[in-house]
Amino acid sequence: MGKLEGKIACITGAASGIGAATARLFAAEGARVIIADINEGSGRHVAGEIGAAATFLRTDVRNPREVDAMVKYAVEHFGRLDILHNNAFYATWGAVGETSIEGWLTTLAVTLSGTFYGMRFAIPRMIAQGGGVIVNTASISGLYGDYRLAAYNAAKGGVVNLTRAAAIEYARKNIRINAVCPGGIETPPVLGALAAAPDPERARRIAEEHHPIGRLGKPEEIARVVLFLASDDSSFMTGSIVVADGGATAWTGMPGPRPE
Repeated sequence: MGKLEGKIACITGAASGIGAATARLFAAEGARVIIADINEGSGRHVAGEIGAAATFLRTDVRNPREVDAMVKYAVEHFGRLDILHNNAFYATWGAVGETSIEGWLTTLAVTLSGTFYGMRFAIPRMIAQGGGVIVNTASISGLYGDYRLAAYNAAKGGVVNLTRAAAIEYARKNIRINAVCPGGIETPPVLGALAAAPDPERARRIAEEHHPIGRLGKPEEIARVVLFLASDDSSFMTGSIVVADGGATAWTGMPGPRPE
């Protein structure tokens, strides 16, 4: 306990899933947390659950002015911004030749541009205060391709290399920038997609079997990786792309006997 004692942290997409789990964990570790999300109802609910250590701030990461205001809010109300977790995302379904233009643009706007805006406005503040930490939520979908998720693959792939580029540019300014690449996690979008499948039980089974560990991950498990990257436990890490996927990318996908 206390790994983030006295730190000021801002988490985008924190109204549910990985962002909400990370907000709860950061607060438990001593941080003051700004929950930034477009979903006011869920965001305020998460902030209320956490209590005095959390503040909700409605933020649409597609809008650079709102992201700039989010960073300014942290500095004006708490004096600094020690940790930024760029976690908000959007995904649209469709093969490359079928993806709607609107879906493509929204996916890139939220997932990639939203991450860029966060870093663009946080980094000058962190330089002025002497340092800081940024953790971006990428995905194994940013490392490899998926069927019918081309826009999401492109956006998360951009997050991966944006993380690397920013990390090397600001390493000597005492700003560490890393990314976590989750596999399938039990977040509302994932669970919603499985429930909407023609055969939800079969879809769930296939998703679980894609992970050699035999199940989907939990948001709290990824939150612990984010905590590691945000804390001094990872003080010699920057530009790292940390995979937490239950073994999914360790497997070629070829069929074969599976250990019980």
